[in-house]
Amino acid sequence: MSVPRIRPYRHGDEAGTYHVCCKTGDHGRDGEPFYHEDPDALGRVFVGPYLAFEPDLSLVLEDDEGVCGYALGTADSRRFYDRYEREWRPALCARFPEPQGDPSTWSRVQQVYHGYHHPDYFCPEPYDLYPAHLHIDLLERAQGKGFGRRMMDQVMTALREGGSPGAHLGVSILNTPAQGFYHRLGFTELTRVGTPTDGCIYLGKRL
Repeated sequence: MSVPRIRPYRHGDEAGTYHVCCKTGDHGRDGEPFYHEDPDALGRVFVGPYLAFEPDLSLVLEDDEGVCGYALGTADSRRFYDRYEREWRPALCARFPEPQGDPSTWSRVQQVYHGYHHPDYFCPEPYDLYPAHLHIDLLERAQGKGFGRRMMDQVMTALREGGSPGAHLGVSILNTPAQGFYHRLGFTELTRVGTPTDGCIYLGKRL
């Protein structure tokens, strides 16, 4: 197996990065069994708009087997979400109808489709200190080798050089390995939302 290499995003990476998103889509674990009916469901929210709107802040990790990770960012979360709302979400809603019936019976894919129609644009406070946000996922074969730290450092350096004072990110309350990774990078908890079994922890770091 070749050593993974970090490179800038380029057109054509969508399929590989969406696959990584699916394979890490169960609170950091393999989500493919839950999204087999639509493996791109998560990627349309957590990857696609970043590649489209923030290509200069999008890094890809690749080895001889293909794309095995990515790190994505945006300098101004509110501006990003405003663009997502105007330019990205209408096509999602038109293509994927909102699920009906009892939400307790919905599949994971249907839950994501509901999110297309009812997006979460939450940004932790104080926003002025942490306006940027980041998103990273690596396949298991690329984890534990320092590539995640290097990719995050590169994106945060670009944000800092662009004048951003700080960045935040969200992590599933069930994804304890990722929480440890972010703490080691110097992120500290800002707030928690949701429930103890299905919630999100927001962490921030000054740049």
